[in-house]
Amino acid sequence: MSEDDSTVFRYNESANLSSLDPAHARSLEPMWATDQLFDGLVELTPELEVKPLVAQSFYVDESGMRWTFVLRDDVYFPAVEGVPGLESGRRVVAEDVVFSLNRIRDPKVASSGRWILDPVDASAPGDGILALGMDTVVITLHQPFPPFLGLLTTAYANIVASEAVEHFGEDFRSHPVGCGPFKLAWWLEDVACVMHRNESYWEKDEAGNALPYLEAVHIDFASDMGAEYQGLMQGKYDFMSGLHAAYMEELLDEEGGLRLEHAGTVRLEKVPFLKTDYIGITLLPDSASEWNPLQDVRIRRAMSLAIDRDGIARHLRRGAVVPTQDFVPPSLLGQLRHARAPKQELVAARLLVDSVRLDYPNEWDDVMLSTTSDYTDLCAALQFQWRAIGLNVEVEVLSSSTHREQVAQGNSMMFRKSWLADYADAENFLGLFHSKNFAPSGPNYTRYTEPAFDSTLDEAMLESDLESRLQSYRSMNALIARDLPVISLFHDQVTHFVRNDISGWVISPVNRLDLRRVRKGND
Repeated sequence: MSEDDSTVFRYNESANLSSLDPAHARSLEPMWATDQLFDGLVELTPELEVKPLVAQSFYVDESGMRWTFVLRDDVYFPAVEGVPGLESGRRVVAEDVVFSLNRIRDPKVASSGRWILDPVDASAPGDGILALGMDTVVITLHQPFPPFLGLLTTAYANIVASEAVEHFGEDFRSHPVGCGPFKLAWWLEDVACVMHRNESYWEKDEAGNALPYLEAVHIDFASDMGAEYQGLMQGKYDFMSGLHAAYMEELLDEEGGLRLEHAGTVRLEKVPFLKTDYIGITLLPDSASEWNPLQDVRIRRAMSLAIDRDGIARHLRRGAVVPTQDFVPPSLLGQLRHARAPKQELVAARLLVDSVRLDYPNEWDDVMLSTTSDYTDLCAALQFQWRAIGLNVEVEVLSSSTHREQVAQGNSMMFRKSWLADYADAENFLGLFHSKNFAPSGPNYTRYTEPAFDSTLDEAMLESDLESRLQSYRSMNALIARDLPVISLFHDQVTHFVRNDISGWVISPVNRLDLRRVRKGND
């Protein structure tokens, strides 16, 4: 390895990049890139705690609605040649935060992250986001919303340089300027993107050494996942994220561990992901004239009992997922370990089905389960297991766009779906079941309605004490387990394959990419 290679971190992004503007960082691919270029007021730790970043400190008043952020005085935008006001770089101040946040709620920008500022009271001074001098930002909310800090950890809330936005206009997507650990060197779309170390970056390690340690980050855009795997094995790439059929069996044994023959080259790092895969059921109102088996909670419970979650995790997902019956990941309920998934109980499941058949003796129509082509193996396994308890289920394979539309419009009675946290608070999962969030205007795809659930969630949002709020979250999770508008299957895991000469690696439950303390080499 050359001296230069020892300071350049390389990885492949098979999905390519459409923008380097944090206002449009909707998926993991642009998040990974923009997180190298930009910093926000706060950040989320691997322990799912919010800590200051560009903000030196923050606090909320007794009302729970007025958040104050005091900025550091040593954070700078890098110098950018040809951009007035940035030729020599400059300090990040409170007005930059106001500009950046207002920008994502500007309809002309059409940011997919505009929703993170929905709690902000636009009728308050400064439209709810106010700069007080150079160092202080005050954000006022409509009402208390304890997860608000978590919203500010998203890539959308990163701080941009107003001069660069105004100078480049729409081309800011390919000329990003932030105050993160790296700065853009060049980006040739569909080929590669290179970022260089930001010499003016403020953060230092515990010994006082400037971060980041790396001199550059190089991102390729090869769509061939097999080539990405070979690149990792040959040392072309330093890490690879996730599992793909192109290499899963080559890397993992039957128990989901790294095969011994690869132990000298790479290591496997995993952490539970804030993501739940589930089967959703569209619930009809009690007044509906149409009846089908799925409307009876006994059938939904039977279907849950009939699923061999451990077998699915082991045989279909190579141990890369954690079987569960709970919709909310345990870490968001204040629990350190995953609860053990229920065992398959076919006898109990058949008894439940038989009890429903006594009440509804007429012949039942087949149940249709809609999915996309990526999950046909999973749905085929479920279909087989449900047939064993006397339920006939047909699998309908749709395009992603058609599936998404049918689920949102309530035209799929049963569907496979997953939910990935936008921010690290259980409210982000539980909000799917509040009656005010009915699809298509909200994410309540099942049309679940339970007044006790709604009131508990509303009250939890007024509760400033974390432990009291967690107790409310647990009770709501129990209501979902009781009523089963969804049948939870498993929580995903963040899976990284990292070259052995990489140190300082951080793996996060939200799968963000943090390269600030990464080093290459065996020294």
